Amino acid sequence: MLFAQILTPWCVPVLFLAASLLASRLRTEIAWRAVEGLAVTAFAVAVSVVAGAAVNGGGDVPGLGLLLLISFLGWVIIRFSRRYLQGEPGQARYIFALNITLASVATVAATRHLGVMVAAWVASSLSLHQLLTFYRDRPTALIVAHKKFLVSRLADVCLVGALFLIHREVGALNLTVLESYLARTAMVPTAVQVAMLLISLAVILKSAQLPIHGWLIQVMEAPTPVSALLHAGIVNLGGFMLIRLALPLSGSTVAQVVLVIVGSASAVAAGLVMMTRISIKVRLAWSTCAQMGFMLMECGLGLYEIAFLHLLAHSLYKAHAFLTAGEAVLDTRNRRMMPSTPVGHAGPVLVWRLLAAALAVGMAFALNRLSVDWLGVHSIPWLALFIVGLGVAPLWWGEPGRPGLVVKGALFSAALVLLYAVWHRIFGSVVAEVGVSQWLVIWSAIAFGLLYLTQTWLLAYPLGRLSKTLYPWAYYGFYLDERFTRLAFRLWPVRLAEIPKTSPLNRLSGEIA
Repeated sequence: MLFAQILTPWCVPVLFLAASLLASRLRTEIAWRAVEGLAVTAFAVAVSVVAGAAVNGGGDVPGLGLLLLISFLGWVIIRFSRRYLQGEPGQARYIFALNITLASVATVAATRHLGVMVAAWVASSLSLHQLLTFYRDRPTALIVAHKKFLVSRLADVCLVGALFLIHREVGALNLTVLESYLARTAMVPTAVQVAMLLISLAVILKSAQLPIHGWLIQVMEAPTPVSALLHAGIVNLGGFMLIRLALPLSGSTVAQVVLVIVGSASAVAAGLVMMTRISIKVRLAWSTCAQMGFMLMECGLGLYEIAFLHLLAHSLYKAHAFLTAGEAVLDTRNRRMMPSTPVGHAGPVLVWRLLAAALAVGMAFALNRLSVDWLGVHSIPWLALFIVGLGVAPLWWGEPGRPGLVVKGALFSAALVLLYAVWHRIFGSVVAEVGVSQWLVIWSAIAFGLLYLTQTWLLAYPLGRLSKTLYPWAYYGFYLDERFTRLAFRLWPVRLAEIPKTSPLNRLSGEIA
């Protein structure tokens, strides 16, 4: 009993913090072994805490789920970093910054105090900056990290303003107190609504949404495990913050509108840009931008259960994708979800893929109806079914002359829809369902349908008129990042004193400033 009481969620950030302190105390190889051992211990503690909460009932499900994910990814990234950085100078500095980042992210998951949560989020951004500039002799890394630093500090200002408004209205920053206060009011106070808008803007900034997205795409000079940590963990914190604040967010219409509009627009634009990229890591970066847009849109629509599932799945997938990026070039063709269109079959294939989308969406609605009638489970919102149906539609595509693949894909997609129904049932009991404006729901459905239709058309007619018109714009990211970059560097120029004056990047920085 005493052992179970000792194992609290706070043990995980404490273990990562202890690991960071070992970086300067031990020799490099011994430090790596000790840090990896503490990471394994942190993962075991997280498993024990989650198991205890499951047995005893209750517990902070989003926080514990994120804590388990962080401890697992932290262990994997530390193991990978040990091999990746073998022979590199500055490993002690890397170990310190990496574990401070993990400790900060774990603190965000462990706490229910908004002040501590924001402070830990800021700390994770500052320590991540040290990781992004690990190779200090690379000018591109310094310039892009500076750009990311500016965006993060602007987001921090929004977060501090939100904390001030919430504390002035409620008198506390504890989430339990905030939720109790809102439960006693007929509507969310104006101050809290403005605070939710500020937090939403901060999440948009930190989640690399358009047009403040360029730093995420360009920050590729950092070590690969740092990219995995950024895309699998740090960027996802915005979605987790919104899930934690589901109750006050559901009462702020303006914040919901901003999240839905910005998130859906970012998802559509980034999804199209991703199709023009050849570099594996750059494609993954644009994919993260699109997925974050989807996640923010889901939160704005009150679909917190699908947003949390999206968060967990995206973290695991993106960590694996970055850590195996060296092998991705060899097997990308085998692992692609969207098979190529045979020459001379573009028309029939396009029709079939559009029909497959209709069949997949119809299957999702049918399975939901059967689950409600036969099992008595709660019905899933129609927009969530539409999103899931479009998501599994490519599994129906198969290949010409191989109908068995279509049947296999249909069965697999049905299993995925049923798994989502189970997840919706489990997590839906934790987060209350909220209502949103119907026009936001229709807007989101149109955005998803338009993205699926456009991508399917471009795959079927890669040399068609639409493709030739869109390609130049999509390849350059619709020119959305250039204006922000020039404005940001005029306000706060980057210092490149250590770079030779003859460097083109130094001259470019001077022109921008």
